[in-house]
Amino acid sequence: MSKPQILDGKQIAKDIYKEIAEKVEKLIDAGKRAPHLAVIFVGDDGASKTYVESIQKKSQEVGITSSVYHYPSTITQEELFESIDFLNQDSEVDGYIIQLPLPKHISTEEVAQRVDPEKDIDCFNPINIGNLVLGTNNFSPATPMACMEIIKRSNIDTVGKKAVVIGRSNIVGKPLALLLAQNKDDANATVTLAHSKTQNLPEIAREADILLVAMGKPEMIGKEYVKEGAVVIDVGIHRVKDETTTKGYRICGDVNYNEVAPLTSAITPVPGGVGSVTMSCLLLNTLRAYKIFEDRSYPMAETGCDCISDPHCDCPE
Repeated sequence: MSKPQILDGKQIAKDIYKEIAEKVEKLIDAGKRAPHLAVIFVGDDGASKTYVESIQKKSQEVGITSSVYHYPSTITQEELFESIDFLNQDSEVDGYIIQLPLPKHISTEEVAQRVDPEKDIDCFNPINIGNLVLGTNNFSPATPMACMEIIKRSNIDTVGKKAVVIGRSNIVGKPLALLLAQNKDDANATVTLAHSKTQNLPEIAREADILLVAMGKPEMIGKEYVKEGAVVIDVGIHRVKDETTTKGYRICGDVNYNEVAPLTSAITPVPGGVGSVTMSCLLLNTLRAYKIFEDRSYPMAETGCDCISDPHCDCPE
């Protein structure tokens, strides 16, 4: 079998950032303000801090304004609600995310319900999850959206294909299955949602034309899960000990890449795959939130084009 196509998330993200920057530049040239993304960050989790700093950096690179509201882990739920309400009402903020995890004394579910659905660029609010089920969503969660952008931009045909999603989390697995099943040109797959309790999981996975893995277990998926010629999208990312490296660790995904890649027609690497695209999708959602605000504020706009939120549109507006 020929070598698989390596689905280069770094290049795809680079393309998306370029498209976003061009859209923002057009807005500025037209005398409009830049889109504004905000982040609520509670506590001092190291990984979260790094991610938030990356959001600020990438936002600046494409011309999007960013603000971070950083609170100590001792903040009360009511105090956090006050911050959320402030952002909901701030007309200068188009969209925002609440960085997880939150401290145990704060209810993530109640926080999600407090977020304005029209500013919910991480698709956190139950209303937006419901819209995702109906296929009427303005936003998609960033990581599932990244998977779909990779599929679309790599010209992978999904229509009528058998897709198997392994992993049923509310953040990745479930919304990814919904996106794949939508009646769209770049979706329209027949989707099976599997998980750790699925009987005969390797057999079910081998039925997939497109196998998407979000299990959270390092290199769990070996060759026995993959049929020849399948497309494999690996959402997982882990740091595992490896004394043979100078750092003492290596980065891997949920898929045993070296074992699986030779069987596939296309596969995402880790690192350099889905994770590379996720943040660019968050910024795409920020543009969409900006468009929602513009449509609400200026309902008689001359063009009905969705050029602000569609990076592929060539409309001069």
